[in-house]
Amino acid sequence: MKKKYFVVITIAFVAGLYSCKPKSAGNVVSADAAQKAYVPPGKYDEFYNFVSGGFSGQVSVYGLPSGRLLRVIPVFSLDPEKGYGYSEETKPMLNTSHGFIPWDDEHHLDLSQTNGEIDGRWVFANANNTPRVARIDLKTFRTTEIIEIPNSAGNHSSPFITENTEYVVAGTRFSVPPDDVNGDVPINTYKKNFKGTISFISVGKEDGKMDIAFQLQCPAVNFDLSHAGKGKSHGWFFFSCYNTEQANTLLEVNASQRDKDFIMAVNWKKAEEYLKAGKGRKQSVKYAHNVYNEKTHTANSEMKTEVVVLDTKELKDICYFIPCPKSPHGCDVDPTGEYIVGSGKLAALIPVFSFDKMQKAIAAKDFAGEYDGIPVIKYESALYGEVQKPGLGPLHTEFDGKGNAYTSFFVSSEVVKWNIKDLKVVDRAPTYYSVGHLCVPGGDTKKPNAKYVIAYNKITKDRYLPTGPELSQSAQLYDISGEKMQLILDFPTIGEPHYAQAVSADLIKNNSLKFYNIEENVHHFITKGEGQSKVVREGNKVHVYMTAIRSHFTPDNIEGVRVGDEVYFHITNIEQDWDLPHGFAIKGASNAELLIMPGETQTLKWVPEKAGIFPMYCTDFCSALHQEMQGYIRVSVAGSNIPLLFNTGKNLPKADSTNGK
Repeated sequence: MKKKYFVVITIAFVAGLYSCKPKSAGNVVSADAAQKAYVPPGKYDEFYNFVSGGFSGQVSVYGLPSGRLLRVIPVFSLDPEKGYGYSEETKPMLNTSHGFIPWDDEHHLDLSQTNGEIDGRWVFANANNTPRVARIDLKTFRTTEIIEIPNSAGNHSSPFITENTEYVVAGTRFSVPPDDVNGDVPINTYKKNFKGTISFISVGKEDGKMDIAFQLQCPAVNFDLSHAGKGKSHGWFFFSCYNTEQANTLLEVNASQRDKDFIMAVNWKKAEEYLKAGKGRKQSVKYAHNVYNEKTHTANSEMKTEVVVLDTKELKDICYFIPCPKSPHGCDVDPTGEYIVGSGKLAALIPVFSFDKMQKAIAAKDFAGEYDGIPVIKYESALYGEVQKPGLGPLHTEFDGKGNAYTSFFVSSEVVKWNIKDLKVVDRAPTYYSVGHLCVPGGDTKKPNAKYVIAYNKITKDRYLPTGPELSQSAQLYDISGEKMQLILDFPTIGEPHYAQAVSADLIKNNSLKFYNIEENVHHFITKGEGQSKVVREGNKVHVYMTAIRSHFTPDNIEGVRVGDEVYFHITNIEQDWDLPHGFAIKGASNAELLIMPGETQTLKWVPEKAGIFPMYCTDFCSALHQEMQGYIRVSVAGSNIPLLFNTGKNLPKADSTNGK
């Protein structure tokens, strides 16, 4: 046992050693760095950079090369700024089979592709904690769909896509008992009762609508990261796997025993054949599918109860294991689709596998045996070669389309550039500090843009002004247009950044929705003009049909609301101009504000708990008279007979002396 702990302690020591500030830290930025990263006022950035939010549960959008934060897109967590998860319309987006879940851990994202190139339509994002995949529409920069994933726990190896966005993949990090069996089993029966699951989520070609097409039941290992094949390897998917020891406790030691774990190669075209042949098993499950309707401006949550599962132990030509040293994390495919790069967190080299050699080995049955029913290809039979002594702690690899790969090294805090063909290190650049993920614009597609690489670091230490016990998360921008990498910018990020992607701004900016056409708004409670505004009582429910326009609400004075009423403010922003949202908030509300886009209708539910006067106001600065955009709600005691009155622009009738004050 002492030897096991020695390995871990040594790694921790080396990590601390390499995370210290290099002596050259002040000299790595050249004189022209500011010029290369500078975007003048009024000018646009060249790239959108979509960055996972980690434990924030959101996706953030930065401009490159400036590093300016453009937007935070709420996905899996409540967002009081935008009312996401607070408005009645968006609450269903956070529904799951476990109920309303207001948070998640968002690790990875992937931009939709056509013919292996980014097409600028959608971003897919994963929820690691309560397994889900989301689709963000890049016309609106809003989350429009979330699908929960059954038979899974820790949706980490997700949401990586095929080259025509046929599928979004979702691999479970934690193997667990399947959903249709009794999960109340001893944890130490892991090897017997636990299974790993890979889900293939189909994506509608035109509308992006997602559905779970099928799932693969796999051995009980941990699936870490994945990438689809492309070009010659289209039809395959590759996953890094660790914990082949099938340990269930103290994994930092017990899941690091073997010299090699696996890359799992999945022939999803073959899986489709088995599916059509009826080889799948229908399984009873329960999972939520949430879709936001841009016409009704309302989300709907549907609970689904069935998936189709293919057992990879029985259908042996779907999956193959390739040995990979050691505790692999990243699993990346080069632009040609020929080379698959495994990054073992504890390995002192980078193995590069050949798709062609893998195919020959499968045809020749050149196997080293089986692992839990899955054929294991001999390491040498699939190996193209090894990058020797590249650095310490390799994690992720991106490509520039010029024959070079860029790998992040967490322990030695650096980005290393190496040549795919001869496997020689070409250049290395320090990061500050302990880099995790990397991004080259289009770096996991057929057509990368070899202008920048961005490093997303886990530790900053001395890079920014201190902010208490926790420091800012960071990204660093490197110019890779020349032979040598050049650090040109640091910029803070919303933490904790994981995988990110960047795309040319031209693919997205000209397709952006400017406002919702109010004539196409079919929300059930829409108010298309001030003349249609009203307040309606239905028992203890009060529906306020309200409009917002610069610079007043209609109505802005309401009386006759009682303590304990459920008051629904259905507010329609009747502006028809770009970038003119209105906000709405009321004193004492226990949820958040609304933020209503031009032409949109949103609803805030409020249950007053005491009598009195409650001001309401616009929270989003909309005009010179924004401060005047306010009103009052009078709340009377329960059982009061104060009539329901509303108006804008003139005083309401004076209340009678019996109930008025």
